Amino acid sequence: VAVLAEQGVTHVVNCRPRAQVRWSGDLAAERAAFGPERIAHAPMQDHGLRQRSSVWAPAVCFAAGVLEDQPQAGVLIHCTAGRRRSAMLAYAVLRLRGHDRTRAAALVLRYRTEAVLVPAYVRSVEQWLETATR
Repeated sequence: VAVLAEQGVTHVVNCRPRAQVRWSGDLAAERAAFGPERIAHAPMQDHGLRQRSSVWAPAVCFAAGVLEDQPQAGVLIHCTAGRRRSAMLAYAVLRLRGHDRTRAAALVLRYRTEAVLVPAYVRSVEQWLETATR
């Protein structure tokens, strides 16, 4: 975790479920290294089904807010494999910051080539955006 700051990371969004972070200790280590105010937790299961916005939307708003207030910030969004849940949250942050669906998806897939934008996860984001922006 300590090397993340050396690589320009200033804030972290951890998308691993509660049981995994308790077992691994990574969320506690992130909070200790960066300070709890620089960490958001979106405790998501990777089941390929709709994701409840109450679990992940606060972390999306956190990341988008950090980038709005501190354009030079380095926000790391991670899960376990870095393929599905973290890709969903990165997509959601980009969408919230004004990128259209195509551009947000292209950016996620360009910078994280192993990412998979699970259709149910993308629908979860789009449904949340419809209600969040009303």
